[in-house]
Amino acid sequence: MLRAQPGATHIVLTRGGALSPEGDAVQADLARECTDEVVDALESMGLEHTGAITLEPLDTVISDAARQARRLAPGDPDDTVVWEELLGRTREESTLNATFLAFLTIACLLAAIGVVTDSPVTIVGAMVVGPEFGPLAALAVAIVRRERRLARRSLLALVVGFPVAMLVTAVGALAAEAAGWLSLETFDRIHQVDFIYQVGPFSLVVALLAGSAGMLALVSSKSAALVGVFISVTTVPAAGFAVVAATVGQWHVALLSVCQLGVNMIGIVSAGVLVLALHPRRRQALRRRRGARPDRVW
Repeated sequence: MLRAQPGATHIVLTRGGALSPEGDAVQADLARECTDEVVDALESMGLEHTGAITLEPLDTVISDAARQARRLAPGDPDDTVVWEELLGRTREESTLNATFLAFLTIACLLAAIGVVTDSPVTIVGAMVVGPEFGPLAALAVAIVRRERRLARRSLLALVVGFPVAMLVTAVGALAAEAAGWLSLETFDRIHQVDFIYQVGPFSLVVALLAGSAGMLALVSSKSAALVGVFISVTTVPAAGFAVVAATVGQWHVALLSVCQLGVNMIGIVSAGVLVLALHPRRRQALRRRRGARPDRVW
């Protein structure tokens, strides 16, 4: 199957090279465009039950055969979704564990400090530290792939993570209020970061654009673009603002902040679903134009 795949090269067979479980070891370099089809073919052989299918990205390959494989593989690597890779990344980043809770709590605390000190720089720091995009992206993948287990995992991380982080932030805000660092007068002097709770049409537009960019960065392995996504949406800052507003009795502002949080989360997930839903159609249309079967190229 690998030898018949135009996007596969550098195929190596080591008979009896695998010891646990026993068997042959097969290795091949694949153009990204054909990786999904090869994985489907290997799974149809049941190799994940008798052995293992391991994917590892290669940063640099200098070879005429590799260049030929990239030319023969249909499509463009940046427009290709490797579903197993995407599922693995989102599954790892959407797990509710101590590390996720720690990052989310630290981000909420930073956001609260940014609100109290009226510091946009601290708010941006909270956006970058916040890990909430992982579960949101995983939820979008789960909706498209109908992966109920992944959906439950991501929803658990969001439903448990944010309340825990906000509760810890509330304790810190009350302590700051008791120490005289935070008061209603201090809250009324906030002007540079009041955009966080101002919900409007552009809140949804920014969330949709950021969610689209984030999902494109995930499916194309362009992780550098994710930093721009993190500092575009006000999910964690809205949570921190809601806590600070509630501790000083500004319930209207707290409610608006919670609405901002919800709008951003819904927008990111919706955009992620749309990007993933459109990707396979573009690939199939490209294969039809090249005269290849839309379901298999091997």
